[in-house]
Amino acid sequence: MAAKKILVTGGAGFIGSHTAVALSVAGYEPVVMDNFSNSERAVMQGIRKLAATPVHLLEADCCNVEALRTVFRDHQPAGVIHFAAFKAVGESVQQPVKYFQNNIGSLTALLQVMPEFSVNDLVFSSSCTVYGVPDSLPVTENAPVKPAMSPYGYTKQVCEEAIHYAAAADGKLRSTLLRYFNPIGAHPSGEIGELPLGVPNNLVPFITQTAAGMRRELSIFGRDYDTPDGTCIRDYIHVMDLAEAHVRALGWLSKAEEGRVEVFNVGTGKGQSVQEVVDTFEEVTGVKVRCVDAQRRPGDVPVIYADASCAEKELNWRATRTMADALRDAWNWQQRIGQGKG
Repeated sequence: MAAKKILVTGGAGFIGSHTAVALSVAGYEPVVMDNFSNSERAVMQGIRKLAATPVHLLEADCCNVEALRTVFRDHQPAGVIHFAAFKAVGESVQQPVKYFQNNIGSLTALLQVMPEFSVNDLVFSSSCTVYGVPDSLPVTENAPVKPAMSPYGYTKQVCEEAIHYAAAADGKLRSTLLRYFNPIGAHPSGEIGELPLGVPNNLVPFITQTAAGMRRELSIFGRDYDTPDGTCIRDYIHVMDLAEAHVRALGWLSKAEEGRVEVFNVGTGKGQSVQEVVDTFEEVTGVKVRCVDAQRRPGDVPVIYADASCAEKELNWRATRTMADALRDAWNWQQRIGQGKG
């Protein structure tokens, strides 16, 4: 029996590439669709090296309806995992229309084409940013969605709503909306990992690049938060745990009733501070990171971490890897790619 093909939009990105590998290891054939606007073609070599099944690639923009029709016609995927989106909060404030066109436009193009080919299963890459500053901790899926603090966060909220409306109108679309917390780490092989183009927006690549001598120092934005050490607290999840959650979500969808849309938090259920991340990195690698204190960044939430019990119950999934595992894997990846990617 032929392996089911799964379309992975943005499949050359950080989370997409690890999910493509996890899909392949689980027996699916990933069909990666990416325009490489925020990723590198060399990532495909790493994916294919780790894959257990064929990995297909279509280089195209997910906003392009005709390109989507081509990939659906040629590959007849059984489902879609939709990652393709811009994700830099700061840039979204400067260029909101760019974010609306790409993040919302790519989803609406998918929602137009999927029913044309009777493809009903969609795993959507959402974010804990939809919760804003939470009223209580840990954050459950029933926590209110707050007014967005950035155009990026707004696009995630709009996309979630669009999927709900499309499923209600269509009656067949089934979707899981995975609200990620903070993905970190890399594949333990060092073949794929987080590859920011230019200056990183995320904490761990900035730590690893500073440790490698590519950055002079790491700025810690705010030491006066109401937390034990004064720095922000986040729920950091190993990207391989997150990738495996997508595979479980696909399996869950295949058994769900038509028209069902379900939200799942994907996190560890534990909060760790920025300072704890730096300290753990130094412990597991033996490398010191030069840090400087900086002003708080506007829009940063002081503390957020997940209640992921719903994913454990419904998807039979939970995070199993530690912060130390993630940082060791991230450092291994940084050393493999060297200083040529900064």
